Amino acid sequence: MARADRRPPDRHSPGRHSPARHSLGRHIESFLEMLSAERGLAKNSLLAYQTDLADFAGFLAAREETPQQVGIDALRLYVQGLADAGLKPTTAARRLSALRQFFRFLAQEGIRKDDPAALLDAPKRARPLPKILSEDEVDRLLAEARRLRDDPAEAARLTALLELLYATGLRVSELVSLRWPPFGDDPRFLVIRGKGGKERLVPLSQPAREAVEDYAGWRKDFLQPKQSSPWLFPSRGESGHLTRQRFGQLLKELAVAAGIAPAKVSPHVLRHAFASHLLARGADLRAVQKMLGHADISTTQIYTHVLEARKQALVQAHHPLARPSGKGTGTAR
Repeated sequence: MARADRRPPDRHSPGRHSPARHSLGRHIESFLEMLSAERGLAKNSLLAYQTDLADFAGFLAAREETPQQVGIDALRLYVQGLADAGLKPTTAARRLSALRQFFRFLAQEGIRKDDPAALLDAPKRARPLPKILSEDEVDRLLAEARRLRDDPAEAARLTALLELLYATGLRVSELVSLRWPPFGDDPRFLVIRGKGGKERLVPLSQPAREAVEDYAGWRKDFLQPKQSSPWLFPSRGESGHLTRQRFGQLLKELAVAAGIAPAKVSPHVLRHAFASHLLARGADLRAVQKMLGHADISTTQIYTHVLEARKQALVQAHHPLARPSGKGTGTAR
């Protein structure tokens, strides 16, 4: 088996003959021999361990530290660097696992008195930005819902669902379980009981109110004859009201009809669209937080990151200085 310290220098290394690299290389070789002899690992698995630990060897050599000297702070720095380098989560997790096993081996062999890697946590990953729809795509969904002329009751229900969701940013569970009648003393607002039984007041747009009023005339079509229901969107199923899953299916079908990739559309994506479009038009972050029912404003702030990402993409696509050299139309002034 090839020795790990004979690998070419990597991006971390100050030189292939560094004492730190040489020392670590000997221990990596012993570790790999143990994996082969005691665990019977296949050649490809051993090569993966060798590759992962060689990267760490370069990091350690750059710091001129040996495996006996390195402390938990340096290990945490290396592990966080895996996330910062943009490695796939599976690759970063594999390297972390190799590191933990390697230092456990060093402790068991008496090369170290402690096992600093036992205290390592997985690298923190950047929170993924939520998917959103453009205003034009939302308009296309609404237009398609209204076009269901062969089923006016379904058209009215879908239009009411979409208008309500886009006007309020309700969670889908809150939307499908709205009570009948939906309006209290003031039809300009909905009283929503959210997570933990907390109530919040959500303003309602004129188009949403009109859509609900129009749907009210068709609501009986979703009930059995002479049946009553406490729900705004009743159903003949076990729950008594439209389910989250069924609404999701209806949205996917609507997306296909509107020429939008169905993978882009879900009730939660429309909730994201509500928040992002409000903020893009200058809404106050605290007000959006209250309407969404977020306990912590940091949850709402993710939508500001979405807007920044979209602005950056716009600049990259259209600004003349962002174009590759020689392809611009002129110098920006």
